[in-house]
This record gives sequence, structure tokens and C-alpha cells, in this order.
Amino acid sequence: MFSYTWWVPILPLLAVPIIIFFTRKNKDLSSYVSIGAIALSFLISCAVFYWVMNNGKAESEHICWFVTGALSIQLSIVIDQLSAMMLVVVSFVSLMIQIYSRGYMREPDGKYDPGFSRYYAFLSLFTFSMLGLVLSNNFLQMYIFWELVGVCSYLLIGYWYHKPSAAEAGKKAFITTRVGDVGFMIGVLLLFKLTGSFDFEKIGEIIKAGNLPALAGLSPEQTLTIIALFVFCGAVGKSAQFPLHVWLPDAMEGPTPVSALIHAATMVAAGVYLVGRLFGMFFASPDALIVVAYIGGFTAIFAATIAVTQNDIKRIIAYSTLSQLGYMMLALGVCGYTAGLFHLMTHAFFKALLFLCAGSVIHAIHSNDIWAAGGLFKPMKITAITFVIAALSLAGIPPLSGFWSKDEILIAVFNSGDMILFSFAIITVFLTAFYIFRLFFVVFMGKGEEENHHSHETHHIHESPFVMTLPLIVLAILSVISGFIGSPLCGNWIGKFIHFEGLHHGHGSGHENIMYLGLFMACLGIFWAWVVYGVKWVSCVKLAKALHPLYLLSFNKYWIDELYEIIFIKPIHRFSKWTLSFDLRVIDGLVNGVAYFSRGLGMILRILQTGLAQAYMLVIIVGIVCFLIFKLFE
Repeated sequence: MFSYTWWVPILPLLAVPIIIFFTRKNKDLSSYVSIGAIALSFLISCAVFYWVMNNGKAESEHICWFVTGALSIQLSIVIDQLSAMMLVVVSFVSLMIQIYSRGYMREPDGKYDPGFSRYYAFLSLFTFSMLGLVLSNNFLQMYIFWELVGVCSYLLIGYWYHKPSAAEAGKKAFITTRVGDVGFMIGVLLLFKLTGSFDFEKIGEIIKAGNLPALAGLSPEQTLTIIALFVFCGAVGKSAQFPLHVWLPDAMEGPTPVSALIHAATMVAAGVYLVGRLFGMFFASPDALIVVAYIGGFTAIFAATIAVTQNDIKRIIAYSTLSQLGYMMLALGVCGYTAGLFHLMTHAFFKALLFLCAGSVIHAIHSNDIWAAGGLFKPMKITAITFVIAALSLAGIPPLSGFWSKDEILIAVFNSGDMILFSFAIITVFLTAFYIFRLFFVVFMGKGEEENHHSHETHHIHESPFVMTLPLIVLAILSVISGFIGSPLCGNWIGKFIHFEGLHHGHGSGHENIMYLGLFMACLGIFWAWVVYGVKWVSCVKLAKALHPLYLLSFNKYWIDELYEIIFIKPIHRFSKWTLSFDLRVIDGLVNGVAYFSRGLGMILRILQTGLAQAYMLVIIVGIVCFLIFKLFE
């Protein structure tokens, strides 16, 4: 099986040079090469998943990369329940998005986007990076793929680089995630210093046995906590957790399929996957788990409160992603290992579906503004129906997939006994249902012309082509059925397939009440969205005026970006300008001063070095005469 597994990331990688060097001018062929490669990867991933189901235990393979002294660096892959699930999810969602892109990246006149081949090359490279990250079995290899994912996100977010906003968004994503990656790198280097290894299995055995050496002046427990928090910094950056969340909404400047890929199954999933893969290290440090839980819980409710007032269809879904990623981190932080990773899987399907539905709407009305839409249910029935399915799944309505995984998270948080975190989680359920159905009622049921004076003729709007609606239908089906693997109907199969040794995966008493409470809050959110934006019994304008301070706080995203501008960006700019001035005037001044002195001295010496023998003889004679006079009067 290992000989086949290596091909899962290699196939998308091979598509990149083929597109760049051979098929770049043939846009159709470039897309077929990329889609074919990821389709084969998906088929192999399914075979790997089936093998893991039957094998039942983790296996790894190591290939020596290079040896330096006593250190041997290896390329290694791990095949276990977690990696098998992620391989299927990443390759499948990527396949759906690449198929969808053939329709989305086509201009209204029928021509493809000018950078169409480049776009598919970047998608293939991005998918390769994420698949390589999933299979990595050591820190060094994972860090390489971790950074490759960051580079690819920069390339795809800034795909329309001629737009200043897209170029800036790409840089913002790249720089912000680098902040977290520095912490990740420090954690990796500290682990290597203390254990002499990058290998997950070896480091895990050392930590489990309690043999991790301590840093100077610290206890082993404190050392482990510090290392775990440094590693978690990387997850905070990639999964856009507070306070490094600011890059994700701006990432919407990229093409909508890119947003779906980044937000559903690749880049943002990497942070959650990292914590899940290294859960043994976090589990051994209760203090680190508390930090993970509170950052996740706060991010969940924080992002949800912002989403309720945004008017850009993609940004609303982007803040939804932030909130759901916070849910996953919260679950892992309260030892809901299965719940967090189960939600990672179900979220990939319905969030990719939400973004692709948003892309279908944007493709039809050529605007991201929800108030520019309205009444799209009739002309875009497939998009509307699949959007409703994804929205219900996100809100946690049974029997859709999001209900089962979100219910597991609520139960895990409640069982932790931390009522602050549980209040974060349950309030977020209400907010999630409210903002996603606010979006639905405004875009598909509202009347855009009346509400915002935008003139678009609904009879000119039509459903997206089949190449775009097919992925919507497939993802909608999965958004309905994928959660059943965690339901009593299937004997909670996911809990048996993905679990952490030492953790009891049980609901305990009273879990039905938690399920009913979560369902009530979701229905309340949907009902309130219907009241305000559906039947309009309550005016959204009057409601915004009545809650004006809170509305401004949410609409302006708590002014976090402006705060960072004041605290970090402007001081760094001023310091950079000062260092530039110091470099030009002092450093360059000294260097140039030496050059000017040397050149002046050379000019003086050049006067003496005439190249005429007569002049040299004259100088010698004058020197002798002066010497004799000096001796005469001495």
C-alpha cells in the first residue's frame, strides 16, 4: 500500500511541470491534466482508506533523505485513520473545486481567464502541498509542506495580481501566517534540541514516558507546555484563530473556488490537523489544552458576531469558517478529539458547498454584495436548494451532517465542566443559524431592487452551467449523508474509527438535553433571521439603529485591523524609514566617505605619477639636493 500512497501527492505535483512546460497554451488540456491527476489521487486515497479500515492500525514507512554526522534525516509517510480520512477529504474537495473552476473561470464571452493554465498549476501545487502535509510523519517534512501551503495560498489569493486589493491580500495572508510559523519553528527546534529527533513517533514515546528533558530553570511540565504553545502558534496562524485571524476575510480577493479550497479542506484545515496529529503532546499538557480551548471558543463566538452584519457574501462565509475552526479547536481543547476531527470532515463538505454556491451567485449577478441580489430562488433553483442544504448543515439541523458533528462538540464541551466555554459554544449556535439564513433570505428570497436600489433584471439571471452545478449537487448529497457515520444509526462508527487512546468517547448522562438545547438555539436563530429578513416583521434598519454601538462594533470587525495598523504596522513603517535613513546617511556615509577619501588620495598621487622619466629624475635630484642641504646645516 505504501508504494501506492506515495502517488497520492506525487500525481498533482507532476501536473504542475506538465502544465507549465507543455500544455500552458492549451487551456482546456491544462485543466484536464490537473483534474485527471487529482482524480487519480482521489481513487488511490479511497483505496488507502479502505485498506486502513481493514488493517485497523497505523503504519509508517521511512526513506533516508540524507545523513549528516549522527543525524539521519528521513522522508516518511504515515497511514492511519486520521491521515486516511484527510486524504479522501482533501483530494475529493479539491477534485470538485477543480471541476467547478472550468465553469467559474470562463468569461461571459465564453473565453477562459487569461491565466487559466497558471491557475490550474497553482491549484495542483496547493493540493500536493496539503496532501504531503497530511502524510508527513516528522516535523521537518511537515514544516516544509507547511510553508509550501503558505506559498501556494499567497499565489492563489493574489491570482488577480493586477488588482491592488488582491496583491495586498496575498501579502497579508503570507506575512500574518509567518508570525505563527515562527512560533511553530521555535517549538520544532526546541523539541529537536531536547530529543535529538524530528520523528513524531519517537518524540511521542518520549513524551508519553515522561522522559522529555527540561529547559534550563523550568520543570519538564513547564517545558512541555511552552513547546506545545509554540507549536500551537503555527496552528493559530494557518487556521486563522484569534489574534491571527485578520488575513482570512481578506483572502476573499482570490477567485471563489480558491476561497472554497482554502476555507474547506486545505490551508485552514492544516492547523486543526496539526493539533490532531500531535494531540498526544497537547494531552500531556493540560495547561496547553486550556489555551487551545479558550482561543478556539473565543474565536468561534468572536467571528460569529462579526458575520451577522457583513454585506459581502464571501466575507460572511469566511467569518463562518473562522467560527467553525474555533469550534474544532474548542473541541480538541476540551479533549473532544473525535468530535473536533469529525467536524473537520463534515465542515469540509458543507463549507465548500457554501462557497461554491456563493460563486454561482457571483457568477450570475457579477457582484459580491448581498443587497445587489434578491429573488434568485426561482432563476437559480439548484444553487438555492443546495445552499439551503449547506446552510441547514452549518446551522446544525438534523439529520444533516453538521448536526451530528456539532452535537458531539457541544456534548464534549459540556462534559468538560467549563460553563464559560459552553456558553461560548451555545451562543455561537444561535449566531451561526442567524447569519447564514440572513444571507439566504436576502440573496434568494429578498427583493434586491427595493432594498438597495440596485437594478438587475431577474429574467437575465440564469442557473450556472452543468460543470458548476454538478459539484454543488455532489457536495449537497455528502452534506446530507456524511454525518450519519457519527450517528446512532451507524453505531457511532466515526468514534470507533478515529479516537485517541486514553480518552473515553462517550456521551454520559443528559446528552439528549444538550442536543435539544443546541437544536433549539439553531431553530431560534433561523426563526429570528426569518422574522427580520424573511417576512420583515422587524426592520433590519431600525434594529441596527437601536443597537447602533454594537452594530458599529460588529460591522467594523471590532477595529482589529485598525488596531494592528496603529500598534504594529505604522511603528514598523516609521522604524523602517528611520533605519533606511540611518543606512543611507551613516552606514553608506562611512562607506562612501572611505571611497571619497581614497579617490581624493588617488587624485593627488596621480599628479605625482606622471609617467615621464624627466619628471622622476627632477624629483630625485631635488630630493638629493634637499637631503644634502639638510645634512650641511645639521
